[in-house]
Amino acid sequence: MTQGVSQVSERYRRLAAEFTRRVEAVPAGRWESPSPCAGWTARDVLRHIIDVHRSMPGYAGLTVELRKSAAEDPVGAWLEARDVMQEILEDPARARLEYDGYFGRTTLEQTVDRFLCFDLLIHAWDISRATGGDETLPLDEVRRVHAEAVGFGDALRGEQLFGPPVSVPEDASEQDKLIAFLGRTP
Repeated sequence: MTQGVSQVSERYRRLAAEFTRRVEAVPAGRWESPSPCAGWTARDVLRHIIDVHRSMPGYAGLTVELRKSAAEDPVGAWLEARDVMQEILEDPARARLEYDGYFGRTTLEQTVDRFLCFDLLIHAWDISRATGGDETLPLDEVRRVHAEAVGFGDALRGEQLFGPPVSVPEDASEQDKLIAFLGRTP
């Protein structure tokens, strides 16, 4: 890890690289494919991720302006959002800005770690599933996110969040168990 760069910044970098790999692999014409997120296409999933990148820094008083759009340039829009967030996370003064969040006092960096990194992992799978890409997720992150998801309890379920768990065999892979726990069919 580079001196001055946090563990969260490094985790974000790794997960963003995984997400980038999936975004760049979407075949021409597949952005409108239905995703595992009810009523959303692969492009809608990407748009959601980009919107979160734009809005999350605002919780701590930062303004993020992104020029590219997922409608016109999905890959370019994602790369722009990713680069802006990475730059914020590499600046301790901005990354550690505090605010009062849903679960109490927190920092932008902690919110990125707990929620945005979670989203990057799961929505990378969603985009891959929608577009026929590689669905394999990093096992260490699958384990971390699964523990986080269980920790959220009932707050995880609901409209615009995750549906009820899907049944999978007891011997299902850890990834399949996570995906199913989040209401998706592996």
